[in-house]
Amino acid sequence: MAIDPGRAKALALDPITVAVERGRLAFFARATGQHDPVYSDPDAAEAAGHPDLPVPPTFFFSLELESPDPFAYLTALGVDLRDVLHGEQAFTYHSLAHAGDTLTLRPRIVDVFAKKGGALEFLVKKTEITRGGEPVADATSTLVVRNPEAAP
Repeated sequence: MAIDPGRAKALALDPITVAVERGRLAFFARATGQHDPVYSDPDAAEAAGHPDLPVPPTFFFSLELESPDPFAYLTALGVDLRDVLHGEQAFTYHSLAHAGDTLTLRPRIVDVFAKKGGALEFLVKKTEITRGGEPVADATSTLVVRNPEAAP
């Protein structure tokens, strides 16, 4: 089934509020091969001038998975998860975030377009990440959705 761009852009996505935990940051840094101790050792972070462990690059992507059903918006649009491929991820950083911060994520669908005669649909979601109302980062993700109903 083709994704209706108007419906997708009008879909209300709930904001998510997440407390950034020190242990989770250290785990993420190890899992992504970040060997700089500033991302896993509070003393190293403090020696580098940080109030606590800084958020490693790309960590914001994992925060959206904190909601009870992080893919509910796809279900609401009639998208079968078996037809989804993560296509692209981009970040714009405005300020550093650290362990102990409480962040609010406000996702919204900003674009839907098709290629290959509608066989591939692209769903672009932008998430504004703030701390106390101040911008921290913007995360943009693009999902590629195979439309099995489109002619090959």
